[in-house]
Amino acid sequence: MRQGPAIAIAALLAATGAGAAELSIVSGAIGRDIETLRDNLDRFEEMTGHTVSIVEMPSSTTDQFAQYRLWLSAGAGDIDVYRTDIVWAPQLADHLLDLGEKGREAAKEHFPSIIESQTVDGRLIALPFYADAPALYYRTDLLEEYGLSVPETWAALEEAARTIQEGERAKGVNDFHGFVFQGAAYEGLTCDALEWVASHGGGGIVEADGTISINNPEAAAAIDMAAGWIGTISPEGVLGYKEEESRGVWQTGKAAFMRNWPYAYALGQGDDSAVKDKFAVAPLPSGGAGSAATLGGWNLAVSKYSDEPEAAIELVLFLTGVEAQKLRAVRNSSLPTRPALYDDPEVAAAQPIIPEWKEIFLNAVPRPSAPTKGDYNEVSKEFWDAVHATLSGDGDAKRNLARLEARLKRLKGPGWD
Repeated sequence: MRQGPAIAIAALLAATGAGAAELSIVSGAIGRDIETLRDNLDRFEEMTGHTVSIVEMPSSTTDQFAQYRLWLSAGAGDIDVYRTDIVWAPQLADHLLDLGEKGREAAKEHFPSIIESQTVDGRLIALPFYADAPALYYRTDLLEEYGLSVPETWAALEEAARTIQEGERAKGVNDFHGFVFQGAAYEGLTCDALEWVASHGGGGIVEADGTISINNPEAAAAIDMAAGWIGTISPEGVLGYKEEESRGVWQTGKAAFMRNWPYAYALGQGDDSAVKDKFAVAPLPSGGAGSAATLGGWNLAVSKYSDEPEAAIELVLFLTGVEAQKLRAVRNSSLPTRPALYDDPEVAAAQPIIPEWKEIFLNAVPRPSAPTKGDYNEVSKEFWDAVHATLSGDGDAKRNLARLEARLKRLKGPGWD
């Protein structure tokens, strides 16, 4: 008989003679992340006798990464388990432990593409916590009221967003907007803009072989298109929106469409939500080359400076296990990284959208972290700065992408190809 997580961990601790450890883990503060993590940690503590404290991080992934680098570069052992973005593996690998045979055995039950992304030079440095791929959120009641279909292209989205916005404002809802997304100058804008570019056939910024591809007419057309939304179907304030600002507008019923990650679904269905039972999700629109959704997701890694590496690895194994992932899926609508959970009847009953999201996730496009390796964050910053400048009216996309190409050529390292 296969052992359950509690029996397996207890048996391992007994076999190794391990005592109680005091651990710490970092977590973002979006949605119900902290609450659900704490519930899982309480179960882990009860099972093992260890204690785990949560160190809350800012919601911006850019700010999180900067803090991680400070701690890890200093060799600080204050944090045992780090929650890492899917694109950070090559940049942080030198500071993280190989999860060993136990990690590799557990990895067999996750999507192979995610495991591959967390393997650097043959070392498995993280296990998947949850997957992420964005979708288009839309108001089902408003589409029905205005006789509109779910938009499958960006042009159709613009038309539908404008129609609904004009109609709602005519009713006196002057702060109603057609479309909200993540337009602030940070990693989230890289994700949004990559989707616009890829859906127009403009490539992936830097291709798998290291070729810098972003300076092309299709990419420019995609970004100029988005610039046209500012002050029309999207508020000018969207230039400062991250995920939570977008969700705030959407969940109060003040937008027809929103681009966001799965976590916003469960929150939108909460009792305090003005859009409860009034929305659904669909693949993001196409610019002519198909829908594109940026591959996201979070993983758990152990600092090589941890004083309790074995206990920290057990914590990672537990939090990436079936029961912990199932709780996050049911409560937070977090996408599991274990294919089996997409067919779990309890997950489907609690969050019917999760089985449907599997197709969106399997068709997701990666950010260019693999080809750019340790330079990825600088590449992403240069990209989001160029996009943000265009959205802000500081030059058109053709000019800004030409400048971006020049900057990336100067940045390009020998390991890119």
